[in-house]
Order: sequence, then C-alpha cells, then structure tokens
Amino acid sequence: MSKIIPSTAKLLAANTITKAVPPVSATTSSKYSTKSEAKFEIKPYKLHKLDKGPALSTTLTSEDALKLYEHLAVLRRIETASGNLYKEKIIRGFCHLYSGQEAVAVGMRAAMRDVDSVITAYRCHGWTHLMGVSVLGVLSELTGRRTGCSRGKGGSMHLYGKNFYGGNGIVGAQAPLGAGVAFAHKYRGDGGVTFTLYGDGAANQGQLFEAYNMAKLWDLPCVFVCENNGYGMGTSVDRSSASTDYYSRGDYVPGIWVDGMDVLASREATRYAIEYCTSGKGPLVMEMETYRYSGHSMSDPGTSYRTRDEVQEVRQTRDPITSFKEKIISNELVTPDQLKEIDAKVRKEVDEATKQSKSEPEVGIEELSGDIYYNNLEPYIRGIHPNAPLEHVNVMPRN
Repeated sequence: MSKIIPSTAKLLAANTITKAVPPVSATTSSKYSTKSEAKFEIKPYKLHKLDKGPALSTTLTSEDALKLYEHLAVLRRIETASGNLYKEKIIRGFCHLYSGQEAVAVGMRAAMRDVDSVITAYRCHGWTHLMGVSVLGVLSELTGRRTGCSRGKGGSMHLYGKNFYGGNGIVGAQAPLGAGVAFAHKYRGDGGVTFTLYGDGAANQGQLFEAYNMAKLWDLPCVFVCENNGYGMGTSVDRSSASTDYYSRGDYVPGIWVDGMDVLASREATRYAIEYCTSGKGPLVMEMETYRYSGHSMSDPGTSYRTRDEVQEVRQTRDPITSFKEKIISNELVTPDQLKEIDAKVRKEVDEATKQSKSEPEVGIEELSGDIYYNNLEPYIRGIHPNAPLEHVNVMPRN
C-alpha cells in the first residue's frame, strides 16, 4: 500500500509565516504640537433599556491621537492595496473591503484589553491587523501565499489571529460562535469580553436572535455589534428591515446606538460595554452606524442601488479619517507635518508588504493534510483513494 507522507521537517523549515505583531505605533520626528491633551464632545448615544450610557465627552492625548490616526491610515491603505491586487487578478475569489468603516474597528480596539476576543463577518482585513497580524500577514493571506496568517489557505474571508476568531463567510453564522466564545470567557473566569460583529444585512438572521437568547439566559459577557453601513449587499436598510433601530433589536438585551464614523465615540462606547459586561450584567447590543465606500464585494460596483453623489457626500462630510484629522489638528494635538510623516511611513510599509505578498510562494501540496485537527488522534487522513492516506501534520505554531 503506497502512502503519501510529507516531510514534517520540510514543512517546519518552510514555515515562514509572519508572526503576530501588535499594530504599528506612531512615532514621528516632526515637531510636536503645543498641547498634550484635549477634550472632545461626542454625539449623544441612543439607549435601549439603559438608564445611563457611555460618556458624552472624552480626553485625548497627543500620543493617542497619533496612534489612532496611524491605525486608521493603515487600515485604509490595506484596503486600497487589496482592491488593486484584486483588479490585478492576484487576489481571487471574494474580497470585501472595509473602507469607510475604519473608525469602528480602530475605536473599539483602542478600548479593548488583551484578554478580550473578537469574531466578525467577512469584511475582516482591518480587524485582523488590529488583532496582531502584520500587514504582510494580511495581504499574503489575500494573495494565497505561505506568509499569510492562514498560510494562504483561507483567503479574504478566513483570517485568524490570537483571540481573533475570524472572518466568517456565512452570513450571521459568527453570532452563535461569538456567544460560545463569551461562554468560554465566563467558564474560565478570565474576565474577557467577546465582541461579536455582524452587518445590518445579517441583523434579520434567526440565529442572531437565538444567540441573544442564550447569551441573556446565561448572562454571557458578549457584545453584539451591528456594523450598520446602510446596505445589506445591494438592499438598503429601509427596504430590508421593518425596524432599523438595530440597537433595540435585542428586546430584553439592552442596547446602544453609536456614531460609528467617530473613532472617539467608538472607543468610549466600547469602554462602557466592557465595564457593563464585566460587572456580570450579561450581554449588550451595540449598533455602529457607519458607511462603506465600496460595493458589497469587488464584483459589485456599488452604484446601481445608490448614487455616486451619495458616496461622495459621505466622503466629504463624514469620512472617519479626515474628520478625525481635522479634530486633532484644530485642537493642536498634532501638527500637519506629523501626520504627513505618518502617511509616508504607512504608505511605505503597505507598499513593501504588497510587493512581497506578490512574490512569496504558495504552500506545497504536502500541506494538504496539515492542521486539519488541533489534536489528531489518528496519524493518517483519508485521501482521495483508500490506499493512499495522508499523514496529518502540525504546521502552524499554536498560540
């Protein structure tokens, strides 16, 4: 009986996956501004079954302003590179861009702790980076190369990292999984909170309401975050939902509406959510009202169900990056030169990662049976023929 047995040593030697790293932190050599911190007012939240909501004002230091701006810029640049790679036919399959929604992820991540977990839908490139995967790890995954965070075997919708349970390709399926991750936090008693993100298009899925129910029954530390970008595929929220107040759709689960185009509002709402869930009060629903500039996916031009003028108006009046840039410059937390320096650094980093993501090799066929199970009890995996089993091997490092 012939056996196709790959060399484990060869696999491990070829395992050049980029290590998980913290998102870039802003350091500039330009002259610093005159103020070390400033206070900002936040657009009022809408509350459901809550007597008190997040803070309506917040203080921002010049150091944090630079970090937030850099993270926003990196996410936008990653998506621009992803769109170009798709147009070059280097990224295949599906590709859903996050451009316009960056303030949601960056603001939430700024308030999260290392013990907290995230699970989201397939618009996940930026979240993957914020949760510790390098720019190269993201882009190489999209191009199907071995330096990708899933060794190039997952692609655009299936990226993972430490405490980051993916991109998930099935609409709404991440909601019950997120409740399960929250159950794990409670079971272990580690104090962690799970943020389960889904779009307005998934908000009418039955499994979401089942997850609400179980999370509330067991008072799980789970924040259900609806990223309401106005459209589920090509259908506007007004045409798809009898109630567009997604923050109140949890019924017995309290909820908050947040201006998801404001990175500071996202940060403060997340701080509140963590305090709420860790106090034992159970789950929370958080609606982040935001907007996507691209179509649903790269195959959707995004202009058949909305006008170009609508998209342009949002870009000019509510863009999360330019709005934040104007705030921190006008409050003298940063200087234009500092931001230009960050922009140049981000452009260089993403351009270099983009170039490398094109040139890295794909994994070999010997990895066909790699990492199928976390702890495989049998040494072989059935192949395409009963007499040609494949050896199960562990390739990826375990967190």
